[in-house]
Amino acid sequence: MLTLVTGATGQVGRRFVPRLLQGATPGDEVRVLVRDAARGERFAELGAQVVVGDLRDAGVLAGATAGVDAVVNVAAAFRGVPDEEARAVNRDAAIELGRAAVASGVRRFVQVSTGLVYGAGRGRALVESDGTIPGTHLWGTYPESKWEAEQTLGAMEGLNDLRIARLPFVYGDGDPHLADVMKWAPKWPAMQRLHMGHHVDVAQGLRRLLYAPGAHGVYNIADDAPVTMVDLFQFHGLPVPQEALDLDVPDPWHGVMSTTRIRHELGYRPLVPSVWTAREAGVL
Repeated sequence: MLTLVTGATGQVGRRFVPRLLQGATPGDEVRVLVRDAARGERFAELGAQVVVGDLRDAGVLAGATAGVDAVVNVAAAFRGVPDEEARAVNRDAAIELGRAAVASGVRRFVQVSTGLVYGAGRGRALVESDGTIPGTHLWGTYPESKWEAEQTLGAMEGLNDLRIARLPFVYGDGDPHLADVMKWAPKWPAMQRLHMGHHVDVAQGLRRLLYAPGAHGVYNIADDAPVTMVDLFQFHGLPVPQEALDLDVPDPWHGVMSTTRIRHELGYRPLVPSVWTAREAGVL
């Protein structure tokens, strides 16, 4: 099987592709699409095919998907980019990639999305059949554009084997995300929870979606232990600010995802069940 991976140089992609290559069975190949040839050299050294081009270029997508059996679209634009760019990458490019995949006869398409597409909480763990309820404090162009991509890809004629992975807050393997979160953590209620997932388990979940013959539709990927903002401050050895303690929690289940489906259907079990385990194991 030849698999095309987009977004290979992002925080998720740069950690997923080496694991995908390492776990590939004899005869399987991986192709990556990168904008910068120099940044693709690392993947070439690991054995990947490298295609240089912009995900937003339809002509590039036609060549990148030629001869491919499966696509894993990891590409994303969210923090620090204009809304127009976020929509162009998260929605428009994903849709064009889906069309190119159909035109090239790609049989399997894994779309990497986010748990933020759920929007508001439901007073319980979020399940894959829940629709989106926008307008909460974490809603914005990023989840909106990812949701629109999901919906359009799901309705696309010819894209018959679509698998969607909704990721949590991703960290580990030297990703600065865990430190960056403290820039906005004081704005959250102290007891608000954040569902997390280590890169090793994101890669595990994506590989299961990619290879499982019976997988279909949406799957949540996350660890076993959502943390509160108090946990995060304590984790970093910081005092909990009073303003966070003064804020009410409208729904303590906001952003907490059920992993029952991926566990039961695909055999997923987090190798790093919590951020505390990650620290003890030295894999932050």
